Amino acid sequence: MNIFNLGIGSALLPLVALLLVLFAMSIRILREYERAVVFQLGRFWRVKGPGLVILIPGIQKMVRVDLRIVTMDVEPQDVISRDNVSVKVNAVVFFRVMDPQKAIIQVENYLFATSQLAQTTLRVVLGKHELDEMLAERERLNIDVQRILDAQTDGWGIKVTNVEIKHIDLNESMIRAIARQAEAERERRAKVIHAEGEKQAAAALLEAAQMLAQQPEAMQLRYLQTMTQVAGDRASTIVFPLPLDLLGALLNRTRPGPAE
Repeated sequence: MNIFNLGIGSALLPLVALLLVLFAMSIRILREYERAVVFQLGRFWRVKGPGLVILIPGIQKMVRVDLRIVTMDVEPQDVISRDNVSVKVNAVVFFRVMDPQKAIIQVENYLFATSQLAQTTLRVVLGKHELDEMLAERERLNIDVQRILDAQTDGWGIKVTNVEIKHIDLNESMIRAIARQAEAERERRAKVIHAEGEKQAAAALLEAAQMLAQQPEAMQLRYLQTMTQVAGDRASTIVFPLPLDLLGALLNRTRPGPAE
């Protein structure tokens, strides 16, 4: 009897070991940011997780999907602007999986597909703008690229949250041309400011001349004040012409009157 029981126990050991192996193969533990897209006999069954997931070995299979935001660096792209300037532009794209079922079923490799789509979209969007717009309106271009990417990846269950253009590289000749343009712009502004100052000064002088013309005495006082200021400098000798009106007044005072 003992021999019989021992034989049965020996026969059950492989079966128990097989059951343990199958049980271990059927258990999956998913982290909080992971989801499992489960297929049953090749057909989509459901999305499970996080936590403990039990699968039927040989019948059910799963694909892990990470729901965290992915930071993808877009390789430098050769872009020709609308004004025929060749530049190299690279960017960074931030996106995350919103629907694990679509991300696995609708596209073969959503990471690679999003990367390729970001490269082509970057070239197309920037190619519609001139170089000055690329350099000055980068924030608006970021929004345009993000909006187009988000609309095209929505069918893949992916949400593009942000796009940032990192660098716009120019060749040496274009850098020198931009520097010359900036210098010319600064000179133009300086000339405009100088001309505006001259205009204001001329207007002020005209107003002062009109006021002095209305009061001849004020003109004489101004003349005497100027002579006083110049006379304080003893380093040089200056000859001032005497105004005829002032000279006439002095002659009238010194000339003897008619005899009474």
